[in-house]
Amino acid sequence: MAVDAKVTLDDNALYRHKDYAEMRDIREENPVEVEARKVGLNYVDLDGNVGCMVNGAGLAMATMDLIKQAGGEPANFLDVGGTADAKRVEEAFRLILKDDNVKAILINIFGGIVRCDRVAQGVVDAYKNMGNIKIPIIVRLQGTNADIAKELIDNSGLDVQSAVEFQEAADKVQAVLA
Repeated sequence: MAVDAKVTLDDNALYRHKDYAEMRDIREENPVEVEARKVGLNYVDLDGNVGCMVNGAGLAMATMDLIKQAGGEPANFLDVGGTADAKRVEEAFRLILKDDNVKAILINIFGGIVRCDRVAQGVVDAYKNMGNIKIPIIVRLQGTNADIAKELIDNSGLDVQSAVEFQEAADKVQAVLA
């Protein structure tokens, strides 16, 4: 006899079974994950202390490994996708900062489709829109216009650290958690 059950459906398959979507009870789901879904972000809440903002699931997994190697624990899986503009970055910041356990944020974006300078400007604009963010932010942008992006971050006057290499980002995460 089954007494209790939980089912997780891949949202990408719901178009095949609209009747399943009608049974969804978002009151049983993590409210931050529900909010992220409404604004088109892929967010999964975890139990760690370092917020992650990345583009692409593979880079997200590698970033979470990087955080663990640096002595931290990932606080979330957050994929901003290929359009990491100021609005999406600000929404991502707001989602991450809802978690009181977050002690640092690591932004790790590969600019293949999206240009790194646009992401960097998005980070700067979002940070300024939100006011002073009280936890350290490390930004690693690689790909198209990464050099311009690094200059934008470094010359922004904000309390944001830039990194070029994966290991450099890990070292900066480790330093801010120490």
